[in-house]
Amino acid sequence: MNSVDLNGIGMTSQRTRERLVQRMVEQGIGNQRVLDVMRTTPRHLFLDEAMAHRAYEDTALPIGFQQTLSQPYIVARMTELLLEQGPRSRVLEVGTGSGYQTAVLARLVEQVWSVERIKPLLDKARQRLRQLKLRNVTLRHADGSFGWEDAGPFDGILSTAAPERIPEELLRQLAPGGCLVIPVGGTSQHLQVVTRTSEGFDTRIVEAVRFVPLRPGTVK
Repeated sequence: MNSVDLNGIGMTSQRTRERLVQRMVEQGIGNQRVLDVMRTTPRHLFLDEAMAHRAYEDTALPIGFQQTLSQPYIVARMTELLLEQGPRSRVLEVGTGSGYQTAVLARLVEQVWSVERIKPLLDKARQRLRQLKLRNVTLRHADGSFGWEDAGPFDGILSTAAPERIPEELLRQLAPGGCLVIPVGGTSQHLQVVTRTSEGFDTRIVEAVRFVPLRPGTVK
């Protein structure tokens, strides 16, 4: 990968990225480490060439298979929520998708395990993460609603797809003090933060969101 690929030109230039980051600040993102990673992670690399010119718009974009690359604000917000109680060392991502959220997490936590049910998306994500030399990510083609039991427990879990109800498997794989950041619901969805305490689980509803549904099974 050359520097032009990383830095982008025209609508993927550093100036365009700076405008996006400033907008996120105005929307309330306050974690400076998250903002710095959002500024320097080349979102255009996680889109097909035909969509790359829209990479730094604050909007969700299609990546095929009826899946989307999440809106940058939402990526930043979910990452900020995951880190608000302090550093995370072992993080599970449910729904690798394009690999963009994975790349953001990988630069902020010690180790990321990421599960994707659609193999062609996973294969592309693996290639992109390799290009960025992010070596603290482990990927698996599997049904994300089951988490990754043999790699757990995790002190952070982040889901990029919305179940109607939080899967019990994800709650079981959460370490004490760990938190799960997940959109929940059907036609009406809300972003929730679930923290595992000594008494059980503490759930906080953050804001209304719109995500693709968390579907069962795998796609080859």
